[in-house]
Amino acid sequence: MDVPGASDAGQGLRLEHIDLVYATSRGPLEALRDLSLSVGPREFVSVLGPSGCGKSSLLQLACGLLAPTAGRVLLAGEPVLRPRSEVGIVFQQPTLLPWKTVLDNVLVPIRAMGLPVADYRQRAEELLALAGLAGFMRHYPRELSGGMQQRVALARGLIHDPGLLLMDEPFSALDAMTRESMMEELQRIWLKTRKAVLFVTHSIPEAVYLSDRIVVMSGRPGRVLEQIDVDMARPRTQDDLGHPRFLDLCRHLRDGFRAAEAAA
Repeated sequence: MDVPGASDAGQGLRLEHIDLVYATSRGPLEALRDLSLSVGPREFVSVLGPSGCGKSSLLQLACGLLAPTAGRVLLAGEPVLRPRSEVGIVFQQPTLLPWKTVLDNVLVPIRAMGLPVADYRQRAEELLALAGLAGFMRHYPRELSGGMQQRVALARGLIHDPGLLLMDEPFSALDAMTRESMMEELQRIWLKTRKAVLFVTHSIPEAVYLSDRIVVMSGRPGRVLEQIDVDMARPRTQDDLGHPRFLDLCRHLRDGFRAAEAAA
């Protein structure tokens, strides 16, 4: 099924020579240092790094919720100085409103933007169908599993047809089996919508399974250690988790983190 009203996914994102320093009660805290990365049109890029390396701060910079201490953030060639409607966000937790139905939860951003809800209702229904939730539109969040709730959150992130989707460890709270299922679901939906995606994770297999390219970050202050192209055909399946190339890429990434920790 094609997603209605799909925009050009060419909302390229660039972060150029980013420094980010937080002011704290104990003095300056350097979160990011001279970090540069990009997400091209229709590209799925994962950012992989240890806890506390600034991955979530990077997403806040990308969506305009934070300003860098130095460097600049560009979306489609324009500086990101405030939150932009061209960006959709999926958080670690689904953060669904418990008193609203699944369909109404997906439409929350439309109401927040002051857009006509009636114009987006069909799109919401088709996104939910694409996410395998056609029979749950009138249900409430408490009636859904964790994986189903996260699929609702994904549909909500896509409802206003953003060119860029930011995802902050969206599967981290799920059990292992549900997480693998959601990896497949996300890939399937991404292949239909072909949005530019910046996906933050600390899971090496998750990054390899989902990505076109992986950006590897150091511990704090976060810097780019390496960028790796994932040269595996799509669509990927659960069988690919045992593919020799998949295992080689995972091993390379693990070895890189061990070497970085030893040198720290």
